Amino acid sequence: MAKSKDARIRVLLECTSCVRDGVNKESTGISRYITEKNRHNTPGRLELRKFCPYCYKHTIHGEIKK
Repeated sequence: MAKSKDARIRVLLECTSCVRDGVNKESTGISRYITEKNRHNTPGRLELRKFCPYCYKHTIHGEIKK
């Protein structure tokens, strides 16, 4: 089957402070969210401010590869 050329694609967002600090310290895991973006309007990587339940605060969540 051919790849879909739809404008909206599903992306994963991962907490940047959990990854940077390392999982072994205070946080017990890595926070991830699933969202959609329009690849024509946002060709670069998406970064959103979301709540991280492991850091107990709002942090920057960046787009990662699937």
